[in-house]
Amino acid sequence: MTTAPLLLPTTVVGSYPQPSWLVDREKLGARVPPRVRAKEVWRIPESFLEEAQDDATLIAIRDMERAGIDIITDGEIRRESYSNRFATALDGIDIDNPAQGLSRRGGPDILPRIVGPIRRRGPVEVRDVQFLRANTDRTIKITIPGPFTMSQQAVDEYYHDDRALALDYASAVNQELKDLIAAGADVVQIDEPYLQARLDKARQFAVDAINRALEGVATPSVLHTCFGYGAMVKDKDAAAYPFLEPLQDTAVQQISIEAAQPKLDLSILSRVQDKTIVLGVIDLGTEEVETPETIAARIRAALEHIKPERLVIAPDCGMKYLSRASAFGKLKAMVDGARLVRESL
Repeated sequence: MTTAPLLLPTTVVGSYPQPSWLVDREKLGARVPPRVRAKEVWRIPESFLEEAQDDATLIAIRDMERAGIDIITDGEIRRESYSNRFATALDGIDIDNPAQGLSRRGGPDILPRIVGPIRRRGPVEVRDVQFLRANTDRTIKITIPGPFTMSQQAVDEYYHDDRALALDYASAVNQELKDLIAAGADVVQIDEPYLQARLDKARQFAVDAINRALEGVATPSVLHTCFGYGAMVKDKDAAAYPFLEPLQDTAVQQISIEAAQPKLDLSILSRVQDKTIVLGVIDLGTEEVETPETIAARIRAALEHIKPERLVIAPDCGMKYLSRASAFGKLKAMVDGARLVRESL
């Protein structure tokens, strides 16, 4: 006898707060998020850092389990940002001499300098998956920066061709994804927040890059796209997501979007007919913990536009910049809110 899939499963987008004994959160918040390496944020000496990151990862795993999350990650505890750990581990990057570029909001930013062909020299996150798999019996997801976003978070002094650059990033992501799946990942997620920020370029080559990244990947895949961390970006458009319909042409099974903080017009869910939606129902722009009833109301509003079989429940984005108490409380409320709706279906 087969068990029916759980309706309205809960997950996280990726990151969970890193302990203050592990990172200097003031320094971390001063470079949001770093595109090049930011080793100065770690409080632990290099010789003990991996062991400390393991311990902090166990805390994140146990918090997600205690909260009742169905599909957990490793909390991205080993990362200074969602993207820089993988992006700076590739050949073709001069990590010692970064370049001045522009952030997604058009301000000055320090970015990786591309001086040669982008190639993956070896696995970057495989040990992360192995550690996560060895320490939980939950369904596990691992996240990796997407090829389009990485191509926009760098200063290109080699390719002089944005499409070619993105496709080489995609090949590196594809190799990594296959190794992550072999290491035990049940779900893989690529993070593509820049799809909404660099719309003209996204329309030119983002779908091709995403599909190349997913070639030969049969494991369930998610694409996360958003408007930026809630703690840093407050002016979010309730009618936004200009680059949503084109994602129907990608090979991902699920699209992860934020809806709580921007109070998104949920009628957009009807614009994506054949994908599962991972819906952000937790506002990360505030430390305030929502009630389960608030979460349930947000889920019910979404169900006016999408069937429950195509809905996964999540925070808006990564929880990295929240306090741990707030993050745990929000996850627990999210699980309880999803249960309220599930029991009424």
